[in-house]
Parts: sequence; structure tokens; C-alpha cells
Amino acid sequence: MTATDSTAEPRIVVIGGGMAGHRLAQQLTAHGAGRVTLLAEEEHAPYNRVLLADVLAGRYAPDTAALAALPAQVECRRARAVRIDREHRLVQCDDGAAVAYDHLVLATGSNPVLPPLRGLFDDALTGRERHDLPTGVFAFRTMADCELIDRHLPGVRQAVVVGGGLLGVSAARALAARGVQVVLAHQGEHLMERHLDEEAAGLLRAHLAELGVEVHTECRVRSALTEDRRITGVELADGFRLDAELLVIATGVRPRTGLAVAAGLEVRRGIVVDDRLRTSDPAVHAVGDCAEHRGTVYGLAGPALAQADRLARLLCGQDAPYRGSRLLTRLTLAGPDSAPLDLAAFGETSPAGPGDRVVRLADASRGTYRKVIVRRDDLGGDRLVGGVLLGDLGTVGDLAGTWEGDEALSAHPLHLLTTQSTTPGGPSR
Repeated sequence: MTATDSTAEPRIVVIGGGMAGHRLAQQLTAHGAGRVTLLAEEEHAPYNRVLLADVLAGRYAPDTAALAALPAQVECRRARAVRIDREHRLVQCDDGAAVAYDHLVLATGSNPVLPPLRGLFDDALTGRERHDLPTGVFAFRTMADCELIDRHLPGVRQAVVVGGGLLGVSAARALAARGVQVVLAHQGEHLMERHLDEEAAGLLRAHLAELGVEVHTECRVRSALTEDRRITGVELADGFRLDAELLVIATGVRPRTGLAVAAGLEVRRGIVVDDRLRTSDPAVHAVGDCAEHRGTVYGLAGPALAQADRLARLLCGQDAPYRGSRLLTRLTLAGPDSAPLDLAAFGETSPAGPGDRVVRLADASRGTYRKVIVRRDDLGGDRLVGGVLLGDLGTVGDLAGTWEGDEALSAHPLHLLTTQSTTPGGPSR
């Protein structure tokens, strides 16, 4: 191990300039850290990824999503980390630089998962070119993806979005807002199954139809159809073909763990961290989409920011362990000629066993739906463990507050569904 001056201020190096890395650098300086270096490889300035769909829809300009500039005392370097030398506590960069650290933080984020569609890659090519996507095929994860899709949109009449999770639904809504005929193909039984039950997903599907999005569930895309490596459509598993000049793939993400694996750190689905966000090497930490805490990889902005806030305090000498995040996801789907649909989901959205009670209010004429899951605790009290709301989020703040407080309910849960909230609920997506 390289010797360091124990009296000098610790050198903190953060790899990754996304929301988690940016927030961490910001909070470190707020808590008094004076030697912070941020290594960022993305061309774009840091931005709020929650706004990506609104940027793609044309609702916001890209610079509207930009995050506030970091304090001057943070040293920002445009470089890609290629190797971690744990023995000498050095980060090797692609520009030849070696950056020394006392504490290293991996905030490397995640990469989109590309399904094994026939025709997506050209097996006749070698090297990096073999992984080039056909013209008109894009992932949807970063600001760079948004810009590439935006440049391709002129002249596009029909688009196919593969994946009916949060990202896929957001992308389909954004493209419809740009006047494109959109088909959303989802392999699962209903949309956003991680967040919604079947009834809520049905309301979401109906709203997407009002926006001009044609939804196909239990539908597997088998092939990407191309001419001269330009997308012309897709073929489904049943042989049916859909024409398209644009194909957007939003089938999930995978933590970026390559640096950690090469450095010999413990990695499962993500980089394994403890309650102090330390990896298997106490000098190396991880936050955000790349981190796995207590078996969970969150992959959402809210937990990434919470981890960054906690780690900043820990590295500055405070006792602030991270115990995990309770997730509340919000989404607004708006079109030029229809009223917006607001959606919120938190905690467990389906009963886990026969002892769970489901309280539900639905109004098909107004397109509203509210459901909570209530569970009896060991002391005989009822606790709110999750819920779904669509159409009218007037109660979401109080519901989320009750759920986050994890206290026994003092009134019938129906009261929570019918009382207008005085507390706003925030996004975790």
C-alpha cells in the first residue's frame, strides 16, 4: 500500500459524472471536504435524467435539464477511468493520467440492456463495428440518446418502442407528442408490472391509446428488419411485421461493474456495498445505479441521490449509515389534445399473502384509481405497505408520509384514500 501523509486532508476521487456522482461532489464540499476530484466521461454536462422524456417530447430544451454547476473547489476532469490500482490507490485514465486517492467512489451508473434481436447486430463485422446499431435504432437512457433520436425524427412517421416499463412508456409518450405513430411492444402481461397491477395498467393503456400509442402486451419482438443497415420495421414472434423508421429499445438497464470486477471487488448484480456504502475494499465505495445494497439494485434517481447524501456525510466524519430507500415513483403522461394522467406507485403494489388487505377505489368514468395494501403487524396494528394511484394524486402526499413513517394506522385505510393531502410527494424515478 502506498504511504500517505496522515495529517493531509483525504483525497476523494469520484468516478462518474451522472446524478449520483455530481450530487456526491456537491455534498462533499458542502460538508467541508476540500480535495475532491470528479472523473466524468460523458460529453454532456450533468443533467437531471428524470426530465429526459420531457426533453425528447420537446417540452423542455436540453439545457433546462442541466444540473447546477459544481463548486470551484471540485476538480472536474473529462476522462474515462480504465483501471483501479488498489495496491497503490491510483485510478488509471484513458488519457494516461494516474489519479491518486485515499477514498475512491464508484458512481459508474448503468448501461441499457439490448435484447438478442435478430438483425440488431451484423455478425459479418468485427471489433467495435460489430456492436454498432442499425441506423434508426436507439436505446433510451441518456441525453446523448435523446439528441440522436431527435436528429433522426424528421421524416419519421412510424416508430416501435420495445419495452413497457417506466422508460418505454415515457419514450412512447414523448414520441407521440412529436406527432409520430407509435407502437409499444411489451413482452409482459401488462404495462409497468414492477409498479402497477393489472387494473391500473389497463387505465394506463387506455390513456396511451388516447395519445395515439398502440400498445401490444404479451408480445415478443423477434427481429429487427433492415435494408442497408437502416431500420425498416420489426418482426414479432408470431411472424407479424410492423413497419417503422425508428426503433427505440427500452428493455431495462444493467449496472456498470466492469471496473469493479477488474479490480477484484465483490460484484453480484451490482457492486456490493454495506450500510456505510463501502465495497469489499474499505477504501472504495459505490453509489447509484452501479451499487447493490442489501441485495437490492435500485436503478432509480431517488435512491442514488439519497446514497450520495449519506456517503458525503460518512466521508466527512459523520455517523450517517444508509439503511436503504423506500421508493415512490411518479410519472405524468400528457398529450397536446388530452388531459394529463398522473401516476404514483410506492412500496408493495400487490398483496404478498392471504393476510394482506387490499383497499381500492376506482372511477372508470373519470379514469381514476386508488389502491393501498394494508398488513397486520405483530402487535395487531395495521400498517400501510404500498399503493398505486392513477388520475388523481390529491392523496399521495399523506399516503406516502404514512408509508414512510411505517407507523400503525390510526384510522381505517379508506380515510387515507378519500382525504386530500397537504403534503406533496416527490419522485424516485
